[in-house]
Amino acid sequence: MATSVAGEGQPSLNGIISDPQTKKLTDLPTELLELILCFPVLKHVDICNVSCCCKRLHDVCHGRGKVWGHQYKLRWPRLQRFYRQNECCDWLREYKTRHRVGIQIRRTVESISKRFFTEVPCVGQVLGDSFAEIESLGMPEHFCEDELLFILNSDKRKSLTLKYYAKKILYFLRQQNILRSLKAFLEQPAEQQAALEGAVLVDQYCNPLADVTLDGISAQLDEITEKVKKMLRIKNPSHPSLRIAQGAFLFPSCAGLHFHCTESIVLLRRTGIPISLSVLYMTLAQKLGVQLEPVNFPSHFLLRWCQKPRGSEDIYDFVYIDAFGKGKQLKAKECEYLIGHQVTADYYSAISTTEVLLRMVGNLLNIGKRGEGNEKSYQLLRDSLDLYLTINPDNVQYLLLQARLYFHLGIWPEKVLDILQHIQALDPSQHGAVGYLVQHTLEHIQHKKHPVTPEAKKRSAPEHLEVQYSVGLIMKHKRSGYNCVIYGWDPKCTMSQEWITTMRVHQLPNGANQPFYNVLVQDGTCRYAAQENLEPHSAPLEIGHPEVGRYFSEFAGTHYVANEELQARYQEDMDETLLTVQEIEVDPMKENKDRSKVSSSVDD
Repeated sequence: MATSVAGEGQPSLNGIISDPQTKKLTDLPTELLELILCFPVLKHVDICNVSCCCKRLHDVCHGRGKVWGHQYKLRWPRLQRFYRQNECCDWLREYKTRHRVGIQIRRTVESISKRFFTEVPCVGQVLGDSFAEIESLGMPEHFCEDELLFILNSDKRKSLTLKYYAKKILYFLRQQNILRSLKAFLEQPAEQQAALEGAVLVDQYCNPLADVTLDGISAQLDEITEKVKKMLRIKNPSHPSLRIAQGAFLFPSCAGLHFHCTESIVLLRRTGIPISLSVLYMTLAQKLGVQLEPVNFPSHFLLRWCQKPRGSEDIYDFVYIDAFGKGKQLKAKECEYLIGHQVTADYYSAISTTEVLLRMVGNLLNIGKRGEGNEKSYQLLRDSLDLYLTINPDNVQYLLLQARLYFHLGIWPEKVLDILQHIQALDPSQHGAVGYLVQHTLEHIQHKKHPVTPEAKKRSAPEHLEVQYSVGLIMKHKRSGYNCVIYGWDPKCTMSQEWITTMRVHQLPNGANQPFYNVLVQDGTCRYAAQENLEPHSAPLEIGHPEVGRYFSEFAGTHYVANEELQARYQEDMDETLLTVQEIEVDPMKENKDRSKVSSSVDD
């Protein structure tokens, strides 16, 4: 046998190839076969086929070997964080399990649109049922989440409906996990409940799709702590905070600890809530050996620091810190200037972590209540109510608010009945409000058993001949200038007389007796616009509306393609949309001069 140049006794590649006894692939060393079978061009189907060729290749492709480990890591790289480095694992079994989960998750997500589209009010119920289906699979949750993320990260302009529901299910799944973590947190002894951990759980629940983790926040706080220490070394090298051991508390003055508040603010998503900033400030102080306590001051959340080494109950022995006011330090009486009136000494006392979380969630509730009545504000109201009632499950006021909200949104009717029964047991004096909601909720449940399928609208019908535009067209509002996409239309305005009067529709040249269009607007709102106020956009663009995926499956560059459910409702619209788009492409400067001019006094 020939030898290599590198050293005596080492066979060269030429020698291996020329030797008639080593011409077969199966005669190659296992390590070399594994290297060949790990080429990126080979997929799992190829490996399955290879392993069926003979016992030798079957043994090389065994479940715990490098070949299936490579296939698994190549296809699902996000899952590697769940395995230890060089972990011995049955990769073939993991591959099969993840593959089956992916098929089932995709099947479940695809089925939601048909159910959700015909049951418009029952978003939560549909998602709840789908979540139950996913749970019933008995599969690892991280596999389910990985498939949902895989769907969301696919081609940006395609599979919009699939992504729309995948995002909702992922939101729901993560919230359930966070809620379980919050309940476990609340079961801990009060002295073990870290305010930062509780605040992060609250933030995660309201932003489950954001990449916010306790470890990530803690790491950023450590960085800020080091910046503060660096500043102290320059300005006050003898400061006690520079000499304390990790986790210890001394009696350093607050002077000089004006933390980087604006830098801290961005760590939690709800940047405008003073309590979140106070929790960050308090945690930073703790890392520097300064013991601060949260104070339940009305309308303005404060921290306090005792000036006496042995502690005190006298409110005048404390310095009060307004973290939201750039760490401004106040005396007891100066705090009252923040709210414009006097308060009793009770409001200067320290509160527990649970009370801090209730204040934080209460602020979120107020933000949700002040919202514009759109999906975003309703979602915040739902999330904050879930959190508040997890912390304080017997609060009748918020239980009733939750029942009313669910009733208003048409979701979870069975859960509404459970909430109402709980309210009645806690406070029988609420029987009037409870009785009203029970009656109408039972009617809603009965109505759900006999759903009415919306009638399909055909453009060719005589009563629809005046309808000029079609679903999927990207439009521009002539007066307001906003960009939008059509997802529905009516041959005449179907809104109430009160709405018509409020919106001054009667001042339009054609009034309410003209086609009106349901449109998704670039700013995230949904509007009902008169035909004479709309025109096709000369340079179509994507509409960044959160509900686009509910109605459309794809952005085709010039228009949106209606999904199956929307096409079933507007059966002749897609052909009309394509014709309109072609006309615009042939003559992009074409103006629809024969259309009526817009009245300057009307917006929609």
